[in-house]
Amino acid sequence: MEGLALYRHPACLGHEPGAHHPERPARLASIYAALEREWPDIDWLEAPAATREQLLRVHEPELVALVLDTPVPPGTPAHAIDPDTFLGPGSAVAAVHAAGAGVTAVDAALQGGANRAFCAVRPPGHHATRAIPMGFCLLNNIAVAAGHACQAHGLARVAIIDFDVHHGNGTQDIFRADPKVMYLSTHQSPLYPDTGDSSERGVGNILNRPLPPGSGSDAFRSAWRDHLLPALAAFRPQLVLVSAGFDGHRRDPLAQMELEAADFGWITRELMAIADRHAEGRLVSMLEGGYNLEALAEACVAHVDALRGSRTADSAIAAT
Repeated sequence: MEGLALYRHPACLGHEPGAHHPERPARLASIYAALEREWPDIDWLEAPAATREQLLRVHEPELVALVLDTPVPPGTPAHAIDPDTFLGPGSAVAAVHAAGAGVTAVDAALQGGANRAFCAVRPPGHHATRAIPMGFCLLNNIAVAAGHACQAHGLARVAIIDFDVHHGNGTQDIFRADPKVMYLSTHQSPLYPDTGDSSERGVGNILNRPLPPGSGSDAFRSAWRDHLLPALAAFRPQLVLVSAGFDGHRRDPLAQMELEAADFGWITRELMAIADRHAEGRLVSMLEGGYNLEALAEACVAHVDALRGSRTADSAIAAT
C-alpha cells in the first residue's frame, strides 16, 4: 500500500479486560482478517513500545506508574481501575505498544517515510485524561502522538479529529489550554462520558459538535461539512491525527448514531483532502471504539480504502 503504513503488535491482543467486556481482543482479530481478505498482500509493521518520556509529555507520573507498574501476575484476574477499565497481566505491554504505534507513525510521516498510517492497536485511548485512566482507556494514544509531534518535531499546528461516537474527554482535557493542538469532535449526546458540549472551547482550540441519538448519515456529514471541516482547514494543520472510532455504526451495541460504513470512508477522504492541502498529506489514524465485530471490520475496510487513496463521487472535498 504505497504511501500508507499499517501498524499492529501482537501484545495488543494480550490486553484482557474480562470475558464479557466489549473492548476485547477479538476486535483486532476481526480487523486483521477483514483487511487481509480485502488486500491479501497487506504488509503490517510492528509497533515499538512508547517510552516513559514520551508518555510523560501528556500524562502525570502517577497515571504512568499506575498503568506500567501495578503488579498483575500472570493468571490473576484483571485489576479494576473503575467499573469499565481494567489492568490485566498483558495490559501494560499492550498499552505501551499501542501508544508507540502513533509515535512511530508520526516519525515516519515527518521524516520522509509513509505519510499516512492506520494503527490497528488497543486498548483505545481518547478517554484517558492527563491523570486518570477511564472508559476502557489506559494511555491516551492519540495525545501521546500529538505531544511527540509538537515536542520532538517542533510542530506548531497539530489537529486531532475524533469521530468516535463517544466524546474524547481525555484528549480535550490534555490539550484544552494548548493552542498548538486543535481538537474537533462529533459524538452522540447524551452518552458517556457526558462531556463535549459546544460551549467547551478551551483557548479557542476545541470545537465540539454533539449530535442526538439517531442522527444518521446526513446530520453527521453536515456537522463536518458545514462546521468542523472549514474550521480545520482554516487552522492549516501541519499534521492531521485521527481518533478513528467506528462505534457510530448503526449496528454498534453501545450507541445509536446510525451511521453506515460509507460515512467513515467519506470523512476519511475529506480529512485526506485537507491533509493534502495543508500538511503535505500527513495523516495518522489510530483505532478507538467499535464493538460489533462485523460492523467494525466493514468500517475499517472503508477507512483504509480511503487512506489508500480511493475516491468516490460522494466526496465533497472540503479543503478550502
